[in-house]
Amino acid sequence: MKPIIIQTPVAEAHIYTHGAHVTHFQPRGQKPVLFLSAQARFEAGKPIRGGVPICFPWFGPKEDAPAHGTARISEWKVAGVKTQKDGAVVMAFAYENARFQVTVGETLTMELEVRNDGQEPYRFEEALHTYLAVGDVREVSVEGLACAEYLDQVEGFKRKREGATPIRITAETDRTYLNTRSTCIVSDPVWNRRLIVEKTGSDSTVVWNPWIERSKAFKDLGDEEWPGFLCVETCNVKENAVMLAPGQTHILSAVIRVENL
Repeated sequence: MKPIIIQTPVAEAHIYTHGAHVTHFQPRGQKPVLFLSAQARFEAGKPIRGGVPICFPWFGPKEDAPAHGTARISEWKVAGVKTQKDGAVVMAFAYENARFQVTVGETLTMELEVRNDGQEPYRFEEALHTYLAVGDVREVSVEGLACAEYLDQVEGFKRKREGATPIRITAETDRTYLNTRSTCIVSDPVWNRRLIVEKTGSDSTVVWNPWIERSKAFKDLGDEEWPGFLCVETCNVKENAVMLAPGQTHILSAVIRVENL
């Protein structure tokens, strides 16, 4: 299993047709934006740990079915490639009723388009399960979710409301923020930068880090790798799942950019 390697004058990226999975994005002169586990598996039928897994058409566990849907463990077809006037490279991938487009330039832009080709309403969940690379997750702060309502999976999906101050990660964190379209800003003082995640067509945001003990449960994640990432996921999940009428199309997009502190 080998990646498609994209190099432009301003950035580089790696994408696998397995899951249409972006595993690497790095603007020139910057550290990598995405975390990829040193223990990641690149095997048919297995998800890749890190980068941007596509969770679709469901999110989370499902009885007698793969967690987070079939899209991230399936082979996608390359549906097109082009270079824009500004030098950015655009690649498109297709899987069943979904199309995923990745634009590699000064920013990383990802668009997941889902269409309902059937005769009945179609309900689905979706997420760009983005693993952001950080210097030390214990030092970062997250802005953009102040006062938002969320489900706390660590406490059995208890419904809570976020405070007014930036989020700090101090323990295992698995929160589904509902009814929010806000941009998230991850400030990373260790690497002296901000990672900015803008989104459209998304009403949920998941913030996740497994912390110390939970990390040990993942065979494809090193026990000591947890400080190196924070997942800020662009989603439509739980009560924000999408309902598409026959013939309708929905587009979920995320744009990730880097700013120096």
